[in-house]
Amino acid sequence: MPTLADLPRTIPIFPLPGALLLPRARLPLHIFEPRYLAMLEDALKTRERLIGMIQPRPLPGGGEALSAIGCAGRVTAFQETEDGRYMITLTGVSRFRLVSELGGFMPYRRAEVDWSPFDRDRGPAEGDPGFDRETFLALLSRYFSAEGLSTDWSSLKEADDEMLINALSILCPFEPEDKQALLEAPTLQTRRETLVTLMEYALRGGGEERMQ
Repeated sequence: MPTLADLPRTIPIFPLPGALLLPRARLPLHIFEPRYLAMLEDALKTRERLIGMIQPRPLPGGGEALSAIGCAGRVTAFQETEDGRYMITLTGVSRFRLVSELGGFMPYRRAEVDWSPFDRDRGPAEGDPGFDRETFLALLSRYFSAEGLSTDWSSLKEADDEMLINALSILCPFEPEDKQALLEAPTLQTRRETLVTLMEYALRGGGEERMQ
């Protein structure tokens, strides 16, 4: 895993509502806008091949700002289509705190970031000692049924704690602010507890309450 000294202070950022990347997890992306094609091409020229995923958040008076925390991923797979689009995979490296957005003449956005609050991200995979997998999977089954989702249950049962919890955090159709809460969870246990709360809320009809 990269050390703090290996990570650049300035990275390209990709504000995408509802998209969540977590350390050591994978996020597939479809790149087609010219500015993000330029971002990808420039990222591939660097040693780190990093792109920072970050949530935009709406402001009360209109417009948007960037969330304080995002997660950077390394481009670990990419495939170009005949019409010039790219299908890429980002593998999460580390979360970061946004220091400032940078100006300039690039067509895409760039930011100065601080990696230091997230040393844990650059270490080995996290465990969750209090994880009751059987109870969790039973709740997940009810949630998937209610949402009309399907999955490979045998793969979920075999996945390690971090892979299971992070993959579900990325894939489940939660609201952007909920995805941000999952990103900012300080430990894997906290993320799992947040995930459980969100699924239970949805099963109680929370999605309908939110829309009213």
